[in-house]
Order: sequence, then C-alpha cells, then structure tokens
Amino acid sequence: MTDEEQADDDMPERMCIVTREVKEPGALIRFVADPQGKVVPDLRAVLPGRGVWVTATAELVAQARIRRLFARGLKAKVEADADLEAKIAHLLRKQALSSLSLANKAGLVVAGHDKVDEMIAAARARLLIEAQDGAPNGLERMRRKALAIRPQGLDVISCFTSAELGLALGRTNVIHAAVAEGGLAEKLVLEAVRVEAFGQAATPAG
Repeated sequence: MTDEEQADDDMPERMCIVTREVKEPGALIRFVADPQGKVVPDLRAVLPGRGVWVTATAELVAQARIRRLFARGLKAKVEADADLEAKIAHLLRKQALSSLSLANKAGLVVAGHDKVDEMIAAARARLLIEAQDGAPNGLERMRRKALAIRPQGLDVISCFTSAELGLALGRTNVIHAAVAEGGLAEKLVLEAVRVEAFGQAATPAG
C-alpha cells in the first residue's frame, strides 16, 4: 500500500505529502480534485474520492502547490490555483466564525468585559476570545485573570478582528468574548487553532 493510499484509509492519523510526517487529522488539511481537475480543500474531510493531506500551514500548502505534489499524491493531472493559500485562509476563518455564530445562537457565548469577567470568575468559560485589534493592556489584564482561574482548562484565541467577531455575534465593537464549556466550544478551539497556525506561516511566491 502506498503512503497516499494509506492516507485515505480509516486510520486515526494521516501523512503530510510535503513533510512525510504522520499527524492527527486536525493538524492537516485534506485535498481532493474536483471534476474539472482543480485541487480543492476539503476542510471537513468528507468529500468522496482519493484525497491527500498537507500540514495546515500556508507555507506547506504553497510547497505542495509549487512542487506539484498534489498531482503525484492524487495520481491525476490536476492544477492548483496560485491563490490556493489565500482561499484556504479565507475558508478557515469563515468556518471558525460560523461555529462561533452557532455557539452564540445556542446561548453559549457572552461578550463585553463585564459579562466575560463574570463567566470566567464562575469557572464556566472554556474559551476566551480577544479581538486582535483590541487595546493590548486590556487584553493582557483579561488574559491574566482567565489563566489564573483556569490555567489548564481555558484556551485563548486572538486571530479575529473586532469587526469579524461583531459580525459573527450580531453586535458592535466586540473586544472580549467567552464561550462556555461544551462540544461547540471544543470544535471552535480546534478550528481557531487551525486559523492561527495557517496564518502564522509566510506564503511563498509561486
């Protein structure tokens, strides 16, 4: 069995076609070919057909595109668009913000300094969200307080702007938000980690 065939088996780990490292699926992005022979990201890993996996950073996706590793792994004549990394970055952000919106509709999200402070003090927060364009001093104070109360059980993300958070939550000027414990919070944590990891890598020209 080839590495690429192994990648699509029902196994708990997948191999990156660039680094050849085996990782948990959440740390990678699956790609398939559409009917027109274009490489498309399958963020939820549900699309049919042969797929290949790449570690979820813009740098490694760009390497796979430039070195034509998608064609090799998919065993087909396929093309990857030059703006593939930008498209993935957009889709990852959209996916995470959609999950945040769902959590909000489920009544699991609070926003605003005082409400976030209350949820953290009650040890009900699983995730603290900070707008990346918020005032550094205010963000740092809230973060210290959160981590002092729940140093092992609270994740902190700051990959979204206040405008993005406001749009997802139907509010204006969102600087602080918190998500209560539950499945939606865990899902959002994983998706936000992918947003941050993908955005931290430089995108090489190709």
